Amino acid sequence: MHSKSAKSVNSNNSTYPSKSNKSTKSGNSSKGHLLEFTAIASVPLVLVLGNSMLIPVLPAMKRALNITQFQTSLIISLFSLTAAIAIPIIGYLSDRFGRKIIIIPALIVYGSAGVLAGFGAIWESYPVIITARALQGLGAAGTAPIAMALVGDMYKGATESQALGLVEASNGAGKVISPIIGSLLALIVWYAAFFAFPLVCVLAIVALIWAVKEPKKQEKPTEFKAYIHSIAEIFKQKGKWLVPSFFAGSLALFILFGVLFYLSDILEKKPYTIDGVIKGLVLAIPLMGLVITSFTTGSLIKKNGVLMRWLMNIGLALMTTALTLTIFFYENIYVFIGLLTLSSIGTGLLLPCLNTMITGSVEKQQRGMITSLYSSLRFLGVAFGPPLFGWMMAVSHQTVFITVASLALLTLGLVFFLIKPDKKVN
Repeated sequence: MHSKSAKSVNSNNSTYPSKSNKSTKSGNSSKGHLLEFTAIASVPLVLVLGNSMLIPVLPAMKRALNITQFQTSLIISLFSLTAAIAIPIIGYLSDRFGRKIIIIPALIVYGSAGVLAGFGAIWESYPVIITARALQGLGAAGTAPIAMALVGDMYKGATESQALGLVEASNGAGKVISPIIGSLLALIVWYAAFFAFPLVCVLAIVALIWAVKEPKKQEKPTEFKAYIHSIAEIFKQKGKWLVPSFFAGSLALFILFGVLFYLSDILEKKPYTIDGVIKGLVLAIPLMGLVITSFTTGSLIKKNGVLMRWLMNIGLALMTTALTLTIFFYENIYVFIGLLTLSSIGTGLLLPCLNTMITGSVEKQQRGMITSLYSSLRFLGVAFGPPLFGWMMAVSHQTVFITVASLALLTLGLVFFLIKPDKKVN
């Protein structure tokens, strides 16, 4: 990924194209940035609530609807799979027409499908719920991935890294609070979470309309054929590091959601028999490590390529070590949760660096598609986590963690040898 080894798509000598032609708000006051950051960060927060709030209630849903473990896992997986398929199309539309014009309707679809899923639960209709979850996936495709592209349009330099770190921290914060909120709502009725989604969507829509002023498009829309050619050219020149970056982000989410699914299941069984709000609090412990680390990492890296490389490799090394040790210490719940927290800290070191590099690797005209392809693979990681973990759990605990530790080690090798940012990332 050194600048000498590849020409920029925009005939720039740097591996990471300059953003000098991009509209930025670097002159805004700190207060202005804070309002914008908060509004943009609300979008990934809405997204993650759509999955993570349901994790604590999956066992109750399984009992109430009398469905199988595989059908239960589809509540998470179909949502993510639908989003993964739709995201590249939505990314192209956002590059052509703008970010907010995609994000706001997507949030409306997302919230409306939540209401439909809630009524499906009242009717005890699994087909209605699963259809609504697929519709929510379509809405999800226009949320967090496009928010990342919007950050790239609005900011540059250290401000962009800070904003992207906050976006990832918001994503993680949603994962922390959502099991707790889901468990609290389940005290009313297990499907109450479905009806909570629209309220959060409305808040995010109001925040975006009020606080975020998207830079005006200065370029004419690129013809579709030329647009696809430019995307292919990006991968031709930068695929050596983009592809392993995409894989690393996908693997991190695969492990995270798979582990949450695994932990949610075993906590309700003997000898633990932990459920309700207490289970939500336990699930939040590893995720708190992710949130704090993501926010800190985003604030520190400031486009420093050397630091990003160190943090990515340290993060994956932590993940590999922690996941390997869980093979031997899973019977001690305190040590087990501590190791999962260590793995989540490693994820928090990795993801903000990947976000910054990928968002900064292309100009505005292709940014929506590139960030969308990246997010699509992250969604696939989320989609396959619960069912594959469920299948491996039926074999043995050792199978689960030998597999994910091996994948983390493989990813560490790919990142170490193939992802080498320039000393200063644009």
